[in-house]
Amino acid sequence: MRALLFACSLLMLADVGQAANTITKAPFGNLADGTEVDLYTLTNANGMKVKITNYGGIITEIHVPDRDGKFADVVLGHDNLKSYLDGHPYFGAITGRVANRIAKGKFTLDGKEYTLATNNGPNALHGGKQGFDKRVWAATIDKTVGDQPLLVLSRTSEDGEEGYPGALGIGVVYSLTNENELRINYAVEAVDKATPVNLTNHSYFNLKGHGQGDILDHEIEIVADEYTPTDATLIPTGKIDPVKGTPFDFSARTPIGKNIKQIKGEPVGYDLNYVLRKGVDLKQAASVLEPFSGRTMTVFTTEPGVQFYTGNFLSGKDKGKGGAVYNQYGAFCLETQHFPDSINQKNFPSTVLKPGEAYNSTTVYRFGVAK
Repeated sequence: MRALLFACSLLMLADVGQAANTITKAPFGNLADGTEVDLYTLTNANGMKVKITNYGGIITEIHVPDRDGKFADVVLGHDNLKSYLDGHPYFGAITGRVANRIAKGKFTLDGKEYTLATNNGPNALHGGKQGFDKRVWAATIDKTVGDQPLLVLSRTSEDGEEGYPGALGIGVVYSLTNENELRINYAVEAVDKATPVNLTNHSYFNLKGHGQGDILDHEIEIVADEYTPTDATLIPTGKIDPVKGTPFDFSARTPIGKNIKQIKGEPVGYDLNYVLRKGVDLKQAASVLEPFSGRTMTVFTTEPGVQFYTGNFLSGKDKGKGGAVYNQYGAFCLETQHFPDSINQKNFPSTVLKPGEAYNSTTVYRFGVAK
């Protein structure tokens, strides 16, 4: 595991400038059994700030400036541990062992059928009832490689956890650069059995600031010409269809709300996987502009897909930081990933990790201001 985390650190340090950056630690509360949970604050030389807790690896705050230099917290979340423990729609969390949906909570691997908890209608979602988002991760602040401090979260997922086969050693490394980039690297080792693995971060973004209205006027470009259509339960049909001529086409920058009412289903909104164009390993997946503040966010990833979600299920019942009310379309998610239900779809990129193989995935959120 040490070698795994060291490899994470080296990868994260690529393209990271020399730092006047800091990571500090503070108590965030306790679980019912007394387990202590901490909150880590990453700050860069520009004053950008990111807060992350080792409960679920949750990103609780991201503070970035607008065109006038005014900072706002641009992710939805809670300001205390109890609210996260009481339940939330995966605000800012690491989701896994398998992010997104698995049809009917079943898959067959190496001739054996596995049954998972069905926690999203008839399907399994985001790793199960006690997925990675609800685990306390071991956390260290790594200052041993270069001058850039890294927040390293690690845990062992035991054989049979949430119904999945095989034990895993997992490391997730967060870094905040002076280019206003939040970089996340995931590294996984399969110990003894083949198993599906698909990790992502589930942050909800509103570049106006969390709780500051809807995101329908945000303009987004997704670097994809194709998407994976789904059935009524959001499981891919197995097809890969072009976005051209559909309300799902964001191949050029388009306001999120422009075609949203054309989408069928209940609730209405975007919740689908885009097939990213092939390119270099760390490629651009999407870019977003909030026209009033001028804030921008560009997403880069090594993953083949990204799930675009527009907070369709937010209902106003979700009370967030400072008492903010999170209504429908109050945020968007860009979840970099392998495709949903890949374990059951032979023509999708495989999510199977075998013993001796390495899983490494990197996602970068770069924040800026429109010129």
